[in-house]
Amino acid sequence: MKKITLLLLLAFFASWGIHVPANSQKKNNIYHKGWIDFNKNGIKDIYEDPERSIDERVEDLLKQMTVEEKTNQMVTLYGYGRVQDTELPNPSWKEKLWKDGLANIDEASNGVVKNSKYKLPYSKHTWALNEIQKFFVEETRLGIPVEFTNEGIRGLNHTKSTNFPAQIGLGSTWNKDLIHQVGEVVGSEAYVLGYHNVYAPILDIARDQRWGRTVECYGEDPFLVAEMGIAMSKGLQSQGVTNTMKHFAVYSTPNGGRDGDCRTDPHLTPREVHELYLYPFKKTIKEANPLAVMSSYNDYDGEPITGSEYFLTDLLRKDYGFEGYVITDSDALAHIWSKHNVAHDYKEAVRQAVIAGVNVRTTFNDPANFVMPLRELIQEGQISIDLIDERVKDVLKVKFIEGLFDEPYRSTKNVDKLVANEANHALSLETSRQSIVLLKNQDDILPLDRNKVKNILVTGPNAKATSHSVCRYGSLEIDVMSGYEGIKKIAGEGVNVDFALGCELYDKNWPASEILPFSLDASEEAYFAEAEEKAKENDVVIVFVGESEESVGESVSRTSLDLPGRQKELIQRLQATGTPVIAVLINGRPLSVNYEQAYVPAILEAWFPGQFGGQAIAEVIFGDYNPGGKLPITFPRTVGQIPLTFPSKPAAHGGQHKKGDPNGSGNSRIVDALYPFGFGLSYSKFEYSNLKISPEVQGVQGEITISADIKNVSNRKGDEVVQLYINDRLSSVTTYTQLLKGFERITLEPNETKTVTFTLKSEELTLFTTDLKEVIELGEFDVWVGASSEDLRLEGMFELR
Repeated sequence: MKKITLLLLLAFFASWGIHVPANSQKKNNIYHKGWIDFNKNGIKDIYEDPERSIDERVEDLLKQMTVEEKTNQMVTLYGYGRVQDTELPNPSWKEKLWKDGLANIDEASNGVVKNSKYKLPYSKHTWALNEIQKFFVEETRLGIPVEFTNEGIRGLNHTKSTNFPAQIGLGSTWNKDLIHQVGEVVGSEAYVLGYHNVYAPILDIARDQRWGRTVECYGEDPFLVAEMGIAMSKGLQSQGVTNTMKHFAVYSTPNGGRDGDCRTDPHLTPREVHELYLYPFKKTIKEANPLAVMSSYNDYDGEPITGSEYFLTDLLRKDYGFEGYVITDSDALAHIWSKHNVAHDYKEAVRQAVIAGVNVRTTFNDPANFVMPLRELIQEGQISIDLIDERVKDVLKVKFIEGLFDEPYRSTKNVDKLVANEANHALSLETSRQSIVLLKNQDDILPLDRNKVKNILVTGPNAKATSHSVCRYGSLEIDVMSGYEGIKKIAGEGVNVDFALGCELYDKNWPASEILPFSLDASEEAYFAEAEEKAKENDVVIVFVGESEESVGESVSRTSLDLPGRQKELIQRLQATGTPVIAVLINGRPLSVNYEQAYVPAILEAWFPGQFGGQAIAEVIFGDYNPGGKLPITFPRTVGQIPLTFPSKPAAHGGQHKKGDPNGSGNSRIVDALYPFGFGLSYSKFEYSNLKISPEVQGVQGEITISADIKNVSNRKGDEVVQLYINDRLSSVTTYTQLLKGFERITLEPNETKTVTFTLKSEELTLFTTDLKEVIELGEFDVWVGASSEDLRLEGMFELR
C-alpha cells in the first residue's frame, strides 16, 4: 500500500485507550483490552485484531458480510432532520434499513436543523454520536462502525465552531503554512466532536467570475489551488481525520457560468481539462493522499462524471493512484437519469455509477432508494458481486485507517475546551487579516492617523452585515463582528464613529435592475440624503459594499459583475461630497468596480472575511496591520471580457491591430483587466534583486533552484508574496504565456532582506501532446520573479537538454 500519512498515528489522539460509553460495558461484554468483539462470537477474528494488517482485516470482514451488509456500506444517511428521523437510536432502528449498517452519517446533529438537542454543548454532541455509534457496534450483526462526516471548507459545519474567511479569501492569503493551520483547527474540532471525515477542500478552479461558487474556490490558477488544497488536506489529516476533496471533475465552468439547474455542459478542450481542471486533484492525491473524493453533478463532452469510468477509474485510480472511496455529490447519481438523460430510469443510473467507480451514494432521501435497486441489479446479474466487493473494500479500508475498528468512540473529556477556544479564534483573526487585499491607496490615504482623523462615517449596506460569514459549508450560529463594530473597536475612544445605511444591498427590482433602469423611490432617496449629509460632517467616509449569499454561492450565479442595487450610486454621491471615501468590498467574487478604481482614494478587498473580519478590516484601515494579501483571481473590467483569466494562451488577452494593418484594425473594446492575478498593494515597498538560477542547463530528471533577494525599503514591517512564473519558449503545442510555479509569503522588518528560494521539479515542466500524452520537452524556459503576474521584477532563463 502507498505511504498513508493520515491516521496511522491515531493512538496518539486516543490516549485514553479504547473509550467505551459507560452503559455499554454493562450491556455487552464485547469490549476487551486492546480489541472489540464486533461480531459478538467470543473470539478475536482477524478483522478485530489491531495487530493484523489492514488488508488482512478487510478481507476477513468482507468474507463474513452478506449482500445486505455489503450494499449498506455503499450509502450515506443524512442526519437528524434531513433523513434520520430521530437524533438518537430507538427500538425502531432495528427495523430500519441501517440495522445492517451504513457507510456513513452526514451532518449528525450539527445544528443545520435548528431544533437539534445535541449540537451544544460540544461534549454533549460527542456523547450523542457515541450513542449512535453504539447502535452500529452493539446492535448490528458484524458491528461495523459508521463513519460520521461533515462539511468544513471555512470552518467545521457545526454550531459555533471556529469560523474562517470564505475559501476565496483563504486563497488570497497565499500562505500555505497558514492554510495548514486552518486545516489543523477544522480537523481538531471535527475530531473531538466525533466526526471522522471532513468534506474539504474544494479543488475547483474559478475561471468564470459569474459563477456563484467562485466564493468556494481558492482561485483561478491550478497551481495556487493545488498548493492550498495540499496544505488544507495535510492540516486536516494531521488531527486524525480523513478529508474528502471535491468536486471531481470539470465542475467549475458550466456553460455561461450558470449554476443551479444548469451545472452542465462545460465547453472545454481535453487539453484544458488535463492542464487546468484536473491538475489540483492529481497533485493533491500524489502529495497529500486524501482518502475520499466527491464526484460532481456535471457532464463533460456528453458523459456524466458520476457515470464515467474514464474519470472515476481510469484517471482517478489508475493514473493518479487514488486509494480511497468515491462519494457522490447530492443528486449527482440521480442526475445521470433525471438531468443528463443517459439512463432510462434511476436503477440504470445506479448501475452506471457503480460500474464507473462510485463507492458511496449520498443525497437527501432514504438510503433504501439506492440500496434496493442496487440489490436488484446484483440479483439480476447486471452488477457482479466481485465488483461490489471491490467497491466495499475501499470503504472498509478507509474505516480501518481512520481507526474506527480500534477506537469507535471519542472521549467527551475536555471537548468543551477544545472547540472554538481562544487559540482557534486567534488563528481565525490572523487568517482574516492575511486575506485582505489592498487594491488602491491613492496618496497613501491609508492607514488613517487617529491623531488627525477624529470623525468617521461608516456607511453602506454591508457595514453592519454579519450573515456573509455564516455559510452552509462552514460554521453555524456564530457571533460575527461587523465592519461597523470593528471600526468602533479599533478606532478608539478619541475617534467619533457615525453610521448611516446609505442603501440596501439590493433594490426592490433586482436583478432586473441590472439590465433596466428604475427610478429611486422615496425611501432610497432618504437613505442617500442621510448618508450625504453625514458625509459632509465627517473627516472620512468608510463605505462597506458588495454582496451577500443572495447574489453569490451555490446556485447563485450572476449575469453582471457590477455592484448590485444602488451601491454604485451611493458611492458616487458620497464622492461628490468632497469627503475622502474608503471603499471596502465584502463579496464572494470579483466585482467590476471601475468607477471606484478611477475616483475613490482607497479600496480594500475583504471578501467574506469571517467572524473577526470587522476587526481585521479596521486594523488594516488604521495601520495596526499591514495588508499583504494578493488576488487569487482576475478582476475583469466588464462581464463582456469573460473569459479573462490567468493563465492564458499567447495573444488570448491581446489588443487589436493598429490602423493600416492589412488584417484590419480596430479600437472597439476594453482589453486589460481591472486587477490582474496576483495583484495586491502594501503600506511597505519592496525591492527585488540577485536572481540566481542553478543550474542554468539541466537534464529532464533534474531540479532547478531559483532564488531572489527581497528587501523591505520602507520604515514599516510588511508581508510580500514572492511569485515565480515560467514560460516554455518553444513547444510542440501551444502553451500558456506564464505559469505560476512557486510562491512564498514572507514578513520583512524595515530594511530587512530575505532570500526566497524555489525548487522547480521536472514534473512541473510537463505538457500534454496532441494525443494527450504528458511529456517533458527539451528547450529553453523563461523565468520571472515578481509581485504579481504583471509586476515581474526579475527575469532569467534555463535550458533542459
